[in-house]
Amino acid sequence: MSRSDADGRLVLASWASRAAALAVDILPAAAVLATTALVAMSVPLHGVWWWVCVAIGAMTILWAAYNRLVMPATSGQSLGRAVVGITLVRNHEAAPGVWLLLLRDLAHLVDTVAGFAGWLWPLWDSRRRTFADMLLGTQARVCASARPDRTLRLRATALLIAAAAVCASGAALSYTVVRQPDHSVAEATAQVAQKGPHMVEQILSYYPDTIGADFERARSLATDNYRADLTAEQEAVAKSTAVRNEYWVTNSSVLTATPDQVTMLVFLQGQRGAPPAQRYITASVRVVFAKSGTRDWKVDDVAVVTEPQAAEARP
Repeated sequence: MSRSDADGRLVLASWASRAAALAVDILPAAAVLATTALVAMSVPLHGVWWWVCVAIGAMTILWAAYNRLVMPATSGQSLGRAVVGITLVRNHEAAPGVWLLLLRDLAHLVDTVAGFAGWLWPLWDSRRRTFADMLLGTQARVCASARPDRTLRLRATALLIAAAAVCASGAALSYTVVRQPDHSVAEATAQVAQKGPHMVEQILSYYPDTIGADFERARSLATDNYRADLTAEQEAVAKSTAVRNEYWVTNSSVLTATPDQVTMLVFLQGQRGAPPAQRYITASVRVVFAKSGTRDWKVDDVAVVTEPQAAEARP
C-alpha cells in the first residue's frame, strides 16, 4: 500500500531513495558477476575452478532475476526497494507482472543511451518517472510504512557481505591459481638464465691435469636422475686419452619453464686439445634444469642439438 500526504495525495519516491534501491539490487550482483567472469578467464578452461565460477555466476543471475522480476510482481518490491521503503506500481495501482518488469528493465536502455538523461529525469519530472516508467506506465511510490523491518535490513546486510566475500575470494583465487604461479615461473626463468650457462660450461669442461676434480664438480651440478648417465660418460672419457676440453657459452635462450623445471637452448664454442694442436669447435645443446631437494637448480639432462663442428679461433 502507498503512503498519502495530509492532502490525500500519494507520496512519490524520491530520486535518492530510488537510486539507493537500485544500488542494493544491482551492485552486489554486478560485482560478483564481474569477479567470476575475470577469474573464469584466468583459470584453465573447463577446470574445477572454471566450473565453480560458472556455477556462482549462474546462481547470481538467477538471484538477480528473482529479485528484480519475481518479487516485485507479487509485492511490488525488490529487496532494495523494500529496504528504502518504496514500491513499484502500475498506473492503475496494481503490482506489475513479471513480463512487464522485464520489459521495464530492458527499457532502461533508453534511459542509458540518452546520455543517462532518463535516469536523472525523475529529478524534475512532476511524477518522478524515468523514460522506462513513461514507456511502461509504472511509478515508484513511498510505502505506507516506509521504515524497513529488521528482517529486511539483515537480508540486505547479508547480501552485501556475501557479495564482498565472493569478490575477495575471487581475488585471492586469481592470485593463488594464476598470479602466484606466473611469478614463480618468472622467478625460475630469471634464476636459470643467470646461473644455467655457467653450469653448462662446468658440466662439459675438463682438463687432463685436474680431470678428477673437474668430473666431481660436474657430478655435483647434476640431479640424481642425470648423475648416472653423466658418470658413465665421464668413465668413458677417463678410459681414453683425455685432452683439454673447454667450452664457453656464446648465447642461450629459455624454451619452456615451470616453477620447478626449465629447459634452455645453449649455444657453445669450445677448444679441444692443447696448443699448438688445439681445435676450435661450436655446438648447441638442449639442457633441462630441475630443482633438487635443497631447492637449488641442477642439470637434469643434456641433449646434443648440433654436433661439435670446426670453428674459427676464439678472438
